[in-house]
Amino acid sequence: MVAVMPTVILVRHGRSTANAEKVLAGRLPGVALDETGRDQAGALAARLAGLPPAAVVTSPLQRCRETVQPLLDALPDVPLHIEERISECAYGDWSGRKIAELADEPLWGVVQRYPSAAVFPGEGGESVRAMQARAVDAVREWNARIEESHGPDALYVVCSHGDIIKSIVADALGMHLDLFQRIAVDPCSVTAIRYTPERPFLLRLGDTGSLDSLRPRERPTAAPGDAEVGGGAGAP
Repeated sequence: MVAVMPTVILVRHGRSTANAEKVLAGRLPGVALDETGRDQAGALAARLAGLPPAAVVTSPLQRCRETVQPLLDALPDVPLHIEERISECAYGDWSGRKIAELADEPLWGVVQRYPSAAVFPGEGGESVRAMQARAVDAVREWNARIEESHGPDALYVVCSHGDIIKSIVADALGMHLDLFQRIAVDPCSVTAIRYTPERPFLLRLGDTGSLDSLRPRERPTAAPGDAEVGGGAGAP
């Protein structure tokens, strides 16, 4: 019989003002949820409150903290932990720029087709490999902490960002990082992974409880096959 370990529920933050404006926010301060994002966060709390989670772990960025607040309001006894390692990718000089502009940069093609070689430009710019490594390390360490505190059948919420969650999913599936752009997670979607000593199991991917994200949408990228860096704004 395969031993069970905690289940991590990865939540992408709700739609932000930067998502709505099709801007790559990165770690810029003051990026909040827009009205749609706040509605998404409220609906998410209703979906998750019945589980309930043993803990909530969140990126320190405002849009993630706003996303989990309705859940914490509904479950005031659930502890909140801030985890720097699941913060947004450090996009360097790309931060704050329009996605449509970035699609014309030579690096865009590298990020799309060979992300394991991509390093974002400017002071503090991070490589996609480093982003994945820190995020996966954080989740695996939190698995051990939650198991020790709450037992192997516990589940907990991790609220983070599109590219972070995609990279964690790629690791769980044993996919090379160069394939992670094939994964899509919309704002306020739920992705669940159950870890075991032998292998992780992907239980949900980008689940919003709705089919709206399947509708055709206007894409600001240069080519229809491109993945939107940062994760995109979701369904209109």
